[in-house]
Amino acid sequence: MIDIEIEDDAWAEALPDAVILVRAAALAALDGADARPKDAGADSGLVAVLLTDDEAVADLNAEYRRKAGPTNVLSFPAAQNPEGFLGDLALAYGVCAREAEQQNKSLADHLQHLVAHGVLHLVGYDHMNEDEAADMEGLERRILAGLGVPDPYAAEQGDHD
Repeated sequence: MIDIEIEDDAWAEALPDAVILVRAAALAALDGADARPKDAGADSGLVAVLLTDDEAVADLNAEYRRKAGPTNVLSFPAAQNPEGFLGDLALAYGVCAREAEQQNKSLADHLQHLVAHGVLHLVGYDHMNEDEAADMEGLERRILAGLGVPDPYAAEQGDHD
C-alpha cells in the first residue's frame, strides 16, 4: 500500500487526481526498481507520501538535512523492518508547482517524476556521482515512460533532491 496524506489543499485543488498519480508513480518505481518484497501485495503498506506546503518541507529540510528552505521532495528511508515499510516522502506544493511552470511541464508529470525519484531513494538509489546519476536517471526514464510521462531529463530541465 502507498499511504498518501494531502496536508496542503493546494495539491488537491491543482490536481484532483493527485492520490491516483502518486500511487501509480510509487508502485511503478517499486516495480521498476524490483524493490517490492516478494511477499508484499499491492496493499501491504510500503511507502508513506505527504503532499504538503513549502513551510512544512522547509522545517523537515532544516531538521533532518541541516539545509535552509524548502525543496521539491524529501526522502526518509526507514530502517529495515519486518513489515517491509520503506520510508516516507514529503513534497512541497509551492516548490513543485514553480518548478513545473519553469520547466514547462505539467504539475502532474512533475509530481509523478518526483515521487518515482523519491521512491528510488528509499530503495537505495542515489545520484552523488556521475555513474549513480546515470543509473538512476535511466531507471526514472523507463519508469516514467511506462506511466506516459515525457523524459524529464530531455533538456536537463531542473534540479532535484
